[in-house]
Amino acid sequence: MEQNQPLRFFHRGPSPAIRLGLFVVLSLILLLVDVKYQYLETARSGLTFLVYPLQRLVTVPSALWHGVGDYFITHDQLVRDNAELRRLNIQAASKLQQFAVLKSENQHLRNLLSVQQRADYSMQLAEILYAARDIFNRKVFLDKGTQENVEAGQIVMDESGIVGQVTRVYPWMSEVTLITDKDHSVPVQVLRNGLRSVVFGTGDTSRLTLRYMPPSSDIQNGDVLVTSGIDGIYPDGLPVARVIHVERDPAYPFARILCSPIAGVDQRRQLMILSTIQKFKGPDGAEEEIAGSPSNSRQAGGR
Repeated sequence: MEQNQPLRFFHRGPSPAIRLGLFVVLSLILLLVDVKYQYLETARSGLTFLVYPLQRLVTVPSALWHGVGDYFITHDQLVRDNAELRRLNIQAASKLQQFAVLKSENQHLRNLLSVQQRADYSMQLAEILYAARDIFNRKVFLDKGTQENVEAGQIVMDESGIVGQVTRVYPWMSEVTLITDKDHSVPVQVLRNGLRSVVFGTGDTSRLTLRYMPPSSDIQNGDVLVTSGIDGIYPDGLPVARVIHVERDPAYPFARILCSPIAGVDQRRQLMILSTIQKFKGPDGAEEEIAGSPSNSRQAGGR
């Protein structure tokens, strides 16, 4: 009879329902004991200490993946931010340079305006269009011509002194020969002692020369030369140059005297054209004008 029974290869214990009930009861007992007496707190801490390395090990691949992604994202963002900052830096530097130029030009215009207000002659503002291409001729072209009543022979100056003279006039522009042109000369006198002479251009924008002065002439380094006004073209008292070198050699009949122009001959963009109409105040204090050349106007005013 035993031979007819099926063979059992696996030993079967209690049924699943019995085991479930047993584990539920055991769990409830452990929960009650833990809540009331907290006996399992130490065991829980120990298990946490043992499980923590496994938890960290499990999170390593995810952390590495996110770290690599964040590295490339951050690197690309830094590259873009760096490029943007360089662009902004270049723009800021360019604007700063433009601001410096505008500030300098504004100060120059203010100085010209103050000169115009103090001058005895009417003046009009002009701007240099371009300089002559011939390196041997020191000439510039202004944006004022016969349409603005500019005439040949008028004096051009900045806030410091004389720059040149109008030598040719066109309808909408005029040609100005600078005082440093090798064919240009200006009658001057030494401001310190009134000694008269003539200053000549050398072709160099930073050099003028006093010629035909004997070695015994009372001229010193630092002397300021102003227009003498005896030629009937240049009004008297306008600054022209400053003496920078005096060489006296008894073997030569004349002293070698070098000067530097006081005005910014090759530095300014805006200049003033001196009119041939002199301003004077009438009996009521109002400013009026006398037409004529500067010298004739001074003579009329003197009479």
